[in-house]
Amino acid sequence: MSDRPASPLQISLPEGRGRRVLVTGASGYVGGRLVPELVAAGFTVRAGARDPSRLETRSWARDVELVEADLESPEQVREAMRDVHTVLYLVHSMGTGRGFRDREAQIARNVADAAAATGVQQIVYLGGLHPDKELEELSDHMRSREQVARILLESPVPTLVLRAGVVIGSGSASFEMIRHLTERLPVMPGPRWLDNLVEPIAIRDVLYYLAQACALPEPVQASFDIGSGRPQRFKELLSDYALVAGLRPRRIWALPVPAPRLSGFWIGFTTPIPRGLAMPLAASMAEDAVARDHDVAALVPDPPGGLTSYRDACRLALGRQLSGQVTATWDDDVTAGADPADPLPSDPEWAGHTVYTDVRERDGAAPPEAVWRVIEGIGGENGWYSAPLLWRIRGKLDQAAGGYGLARGRSRPDTVQVGDHVDFWRVESVEPGRRLTLRAEMRAGGRAWLELSVDPRPDGGSRYRQRAIFFPRGIVGRLYWLAVLPFHVLIFPTMARNILAAAEAGPPRR
Repeated sequence: MSDRPASPLQISLPEGRGRRVLVTGASGYVGGRLVPELVAAGFTVRAGARDPSRLETRSWARDVELVEADLESPEQVREAMRDVHTVLYLVHSMGTGRGFRDREAQIARNVADAAAATGVQQIVYLGGLHPDKELEELSDHMRSREQVARILLESPVPTLVLRAGVVIGSGSASFEMIRHLTERLPVMPGPRWLDNLVEPIAIRDVLYYLAQACALPEPVQASFDIGSGRPQRFKELLSDYALVAGLRPRRIWALPVPAPRLSGFWIGFTTPIPRGLAMPLAASMAEDAVARDHDVAALVPDPPGGLTSYRDACRLALGRQLSGQVTATWDDDVTAGADPADPLPSDPEWAGHTVYTDVRERDGAAPPEAVWRVIEGIGGENGWYSAPLLWRIRGKLDQAAGGYGLARGRSRPDTVQVGDHVDFWRVESVEPGRRLTLRAEMRAGGRAWLELSVDPRPDGGSRYRQRAIFFPRGIVGRLYWLAVLPFHVLIFPTMARNILAAAEAGPPRR
């Protein structure tokens, strides 16, 4: 076992230390974030997935028992549950394919039967908030989740059902829908369910309840609703997101369009969320999703500091982006102990802040140290190694808009340190001899970075890489990126070629 990472939630559960818990759906959104919390809290964690090799790259993989657990296979499910105290049932389908409700019901029966046969003490199921209606009146997606809850509750094994609504955290399908709709549509006529009441809950609070459920002193047979404690109309979630993200106020109208199918096409058309996911999402949004009570507090006290408000949950999901730590979204590295609201590399491609990039790579004969000298001296009197007229025009436009332009030059003639200015850029990070990251201080419709790096090639010479990254802000940012694309085609390939050429020519140091 490797050293266990600290939990950002600081969950302390001495009652659960040593208990073996099985997390089904460990490769999913909630499961992948819950596992490191359970490990940090002292549980013995068994992480189950249909293909456990998908879990081997996770930062927590060496701290857990990885098992193959295709829930459609009764044999695999029984084997995965051997010597397990608590089973966390975190699997559900957002599909709309024919027969998916029957398939989910059979999976629930497999889990219930295996838990009874192997002596599991407790099942914990994360279900969905829904109106107090007959089962047949619910949407297909919500009907399936409620059917699973009933199958588990009717099993011989004590089952705790926690019903949550819209989960707020980067990577959550519901949150990503909110994010993309708000960022892309400053004016938003939408379906009637924009007026529906929903009760969001922060992913950190969901994880808190699930972890606490694994440490109960005695098995519990019960159902509870969990939420933030403040229901809101769905359109208010969009308006509040815009406020937290620093966007202009959104104009939102709920039109008398009840058809969930049409709403699903609307989400699929206006966001990058796949249509197969957008359709059931829209169907579930057509129903109110509000906690009926807060009785769960009698079993699990509120998190230290209280439940997370919706705006704070959005701030946590956007925290690294708002603070300027770009790596949370466009880099593949996520450090241990990151907040559960942060993006993870395993999140789907459509998750996360909209990011535009322009990446160029070239190999050259000059040694890495020669290329680094050019990178380190870029800007100021040395210029940007491509289309100087276009750079001057961009500088004049920036000055006209109240920015610095190219007039201030460099803080130091030959070297760079974090915090230095380089024309209308600021040095954000430096890995001497390898990587320079510049943050734009020019006027643009969003936030931009330019990363220049060099690595040695195995056969000699260097591999140079430059990457422009842009986080658009609203529709203005997207239009800005489209406007500068033609200039990128002219500037960036020439820039990469000329930097390598300058390195091979051995430019004099100033």
